[in-house]
Amino acid sequence: MKTTILTDIEGTTSSISFVKDVLFPYARRELPRFVRDRGHEPEVRQWLDMVAAENGGLCQDGMIVETLQGMIDQDRKHTALKALQGMIWQDGYHAADFTAHVYPDVLPRLQAWHGAGHPLAVYSSGSVPAQKLLFAHTDAGDLLPLFDGFFDTEVGHKRDAGSYREIARRLDRDAGDILFLSDVAEELDAAREAGMRTVLLDRLEDYPQPRIGDDATHGHARAESFADIEP
Repeated sequence: MKTTILTDIEGTTSSISFVKDVLFPYARRELPRFVRDRGHEPEVRQWLDMVAAENGGLCQDGMIVETLQGMIDQDRKHTALKALQGMIWQDGYHAADFTAHVYPDVLPRLQAWHGAGHPLAVYSSGSVPAQKLLFAHTDAGDLLPLFDGFFDTEVGHKRDAGSYREIARRLDRDAGDILFLSDVAEELDAAREAGMRTVLLDRLEDYPQPRIGDDATHGHARAESFADIEP
């Protein structure tokens, strides 16, 4: 069986600016309306109640919204926030308020790898539903059929080698048969510790100062685009 390619999203398949300048501000702006319109729904209420309980039993939805907006401003990876953001982004994608950015080199290589028999999977800190929404609504169309698996931090933190061992177990592959692509050297360190092969994506749009040399790359192979990668 051919190498499985496991990819990160932000800074790897898609620009960091899309997440920070489009998705996060959209969720922050839409939170008050979303909570007002859908806060009574059980699947929404459970997450609002979680935030309230963790913050001294906040009793007003307006205060919960302010707390959630503060989490966005602080770039916190909170379970309730991720779930609510995913629902808000779903509304935005379906309303065609935006489409997800992917770098131009991504689709041709994903198609080529998929066509050549390489299984493709995603590992991102964003929730699996949010990952699927993104790849179903990209600038290049629906890319979901290209992927065989999606993983988020439910398997563990991205800088923990155990997370990559768990992904290999769930994919039923030896870690050495998986190539992990990311723009974050510390994530690649953890994947390498677990036995995976690694490539550091060093996209000039996201990292204007090239990361060259072992100190910058942590000894990982470096690529500026998917076109540079041979699995």
